[in-house]
Amino acid sequence: MPKPISSTALRILLLEDDFTLSSIIEEYLSDQGYSVTCAYNGESALDFGYEIAFDLFLFDVKVPLLNGFDVLRELRDKERKAPAIFITSLNTIDDLSNAYDAGCDDYLKKPFELKELELRIRALIKRSSILGEDTPIAISETIVFDPKLGRLTNDEDEITLPRKEAKILKILLCHPGSIVSSKVLIESAWDFDEDGSEESLRTHIKNLRKHLGKERIINIRGQGYQIALA
Repeated sequence: MPKPISSTALRILLLEDDFTLSSIIEEYLSDQGYSVTCAYNGESALDFGYEIAFDLFLFDVKVPLLNGFDVLRELRDKERKAPAIFITSLNTIDDLSNAYDAGCDDYLKKPFELKELELRIRALIKRSSILGEDTPIAISETIVFDPKLGRLTNDEDEITLPRKEAKILKILLCHPGSIVSSKVLIESAWDFDEDGSEESLRTHIKNLRKHLGKERIINIRGQGYQIALA
């Protein structure tokens, strides 16, 4: 059954000039709960990239008007830091070098399995580029979180959070005022070889509330969790 897409779903910009393949990818990722914006040439992708704060770029290379490498280079020049995956039939060492020189984070050769694409997207969600910068974040007038150290400072008291609770809090803080689904929290805070569950997530949320206050992390029934900043 397709998963509902909320206004706070992770936003993906897909650049693919093959309309059939673009539709297949868009439908699959939408069913997984992502919000996908499709562009069919490089100039359109660049316009979208300037106008919207995407969470991930998914670019073909050989597209009309402006190739995917150049699109990503220009977006990087404009400080658009969302992780990027190139999906392409190009597969030489030079092509791979050009991809990473342009600023990509991953490279997937066509043809590929849609499930593999989703796994790579999940892996990038775990990385710091999508989870925010490692600079201290003020949660309230008295509480500051240092994501690099996983440490909460409340007035003069310092609390080092367990690893998963620090990850969960960091993810929530990257989307202030937005609902983050339980699925995204579990996939981002738990490693692939670990079994995350709604029950264990609730336990970690309960522990975080002890430090932050019950009103700070809100449970939006059936959708996920939301952090409220003072």
